[in-house]
Amino acid sequence: MSKETIRVPDIGSSDPVDVIEVSVKKGDSVEAEDTIVVLESDKASLEVPCPKAGTVLELKVKAGDQVKEGDPLLDLDVAGEDGGDGSGDEAGADESKDNASDEEAASEKTSDKEASDKEASDQQDEADQQDDESAAKPAAGGTRTVAAPDLGDIDAAEIIEINVAEGDSVEAEQTILVIESDKASLEVPSPEAGTVKKLLVKVGDKIGTGTDLMELETAGGGDTSDKGSSEKGSGEKGGSGKAAAKDDGDAKAARSRKSDLDEKPSEAGRQSAAPETPEQSQGKPSASVHAGPAVRKLARETGIDLADVAPSGPKDRILKEDVHALIKQRLENPPAAGGAGAPDLPEIDFSEFGPVERQELNKLRKVAARNLHRSWITIPHVTQFDEADITELEAFRKSQNKALEKEGVKLTMLAFLVKACANALREFPRFNSSLELGGEALIMKDYVHIGIAVDTPNGLVVPVIRDADKKGLKDIALEMGELAGKARDRKLSPADMKGATFSISSLGGIGGTAFTPIVNWPEVAILGVSRSDTKPVWDGQTFQPRLTLPLSLSYDHRVIDGADAARFTSYLSQLLSDMRRALL
Repeated sequence: MSKETIRVPDIGSSDPVDVIEVSVKKGDSVEAEDTIVVLESDKASLEVPCPKAGTVLELKVKAGDQVKEGDPLLDLDVAGEDGGDGSGDEAGADESKDNASDEEAASEKTSDKEASDKEASDQQDEADQQDDESAAKPAAGGTRTVAAPDLGDIDAAEIIEINVAEGDSVEAEQTILVIESDKASLEVPSPEAGTVKKLLVKVGDKIGTGTDLMELETAGGGDTSDKGSSEKGSGEKGGSGKAAAKDDGDAKAARSRKSDLDEKPSEAGRQSAAPETPEQSQGKPSASVHAGPAVRKLARETGIDLADVAPSGPKDRILKEDVHALIKQRLENPPAAGGAGAPDLPEIDFSEFGPVERQELNKLRKVAARNLHRSWITIPHVTQFDEADITELEAFRKSQNKALEKEGVKLTMLAFLVKACANALREFPRFNSSLELGGEALIMKDYVHIGIAVDTPNGLVVPVIRDADKKGLKDIALEMGELAGKARDRKLSPADMKGATFSISSLGGIGGTAFTPIVNWPEVAILGVSRSDTKPVWDGQTFQPRLTLPLSLSYDHRVIDGADAARFTSYLSQLLSDMRRALL
């Protein structure tokens, strides 16, 4: 291992740029080409990759600092390189001193040369200005073709935004489009004021230096071409000389956004203008935003409009964390089915009708309300109703309770339901799955964790019995009693209520004949149980009194078909009618 200082690479400009984001911290392990910082000028932002793999020893910059080419960014403990013995370090230090002396001497020579060149340049600029002033004569107006400026070593870049439309009036230096590689994005400005006559590119096109972008109708001057001006060179004067000078300015702005484009275009050059398709415009912000390439890519992949994201970075820059925050917010408060949000409800002053009192909801009820609302508007619910004959099971339960009384175990009907549901979930694994967020696949779970809804004075909680399929009735009954006690004493931990694959909500101890329980997302089904009732059942010869248990199975219709739901409740009813089936 050896220590190496990572510095600001050649960014095409000697002007200081802002450090707007530091993507690593001390102690982080980084791979080659991992982004370590993001730099930004007034025109573009650049992600600086780490040239080697290693461990960050010390950061030399922080967000808000200004740096220029050659400034240190961080110290890196480079993987796979030995530092050598002490004498080697001493020799390296001596060599560093010699190099520093050489660099200082070279710097002095460079400064003298720059001063000489600046003086010569000033003289040339003065001469050019005089020539331009004498050559420039107003004309009735004309059209020029605006081409992509010099993009430095960028072979091609994808157009991700077009900020103008045909017929729009633009000012000089106004952004007309945004191009992007996998490492950088660049705003391309208009070289002068005018009216957009025709767009020659569209979102998704790949362009390079000199690609025609649009036809611009200017207020004065004859027909010109950026491409032609750049080919003729800076030696020509007059109107074309002005265009060439403007292109040089554009080139400087582009080089300040220097980047390495790994991808090569399958097609570069001029593209015919055409209306955007929904596929091309997907992920494009509906308004101008301030974001780097990695953030824009994340937005496109997740379908987020960056114009909807609240920026938290410097200069109102959108960070990845801002996009993730919006995604989380939308998951917790999704729009109603059909893409429309919930309708606005009018405020009502109930005190007009009589005395009222406002009672603040506690945190538990607020969280439950939010989760239930999310599940109700995102899951297409269907409920399957059925009955189970539990006459023999109830007799068996009562007899076992007498035998288990000394052990402190009390078997409830809910314990039998948990065991029966665990077996049914193994028989019908789709009921034990979750639907992937994109709706493209099911996540099949090889574990059975069953949530039990518990009514408490503070609200509804759902502790989870893990691996219910591997536990006996006594174990399930004991665990249920412990969890119910912790729920009533408000001692449940978050871990006690996570990971359920299926839930049971029992109202049997209260009453009712049936109800529609709400599926607890990301689960895909929930079983509601009502109060058992004795009914006359025809046995072929006579009516017999039978104890029946009403079952209400709500399920996500995107995952489970009605026929499967009927098979599930039928199978569950058979198990409850004769629990010996669970042993098969």
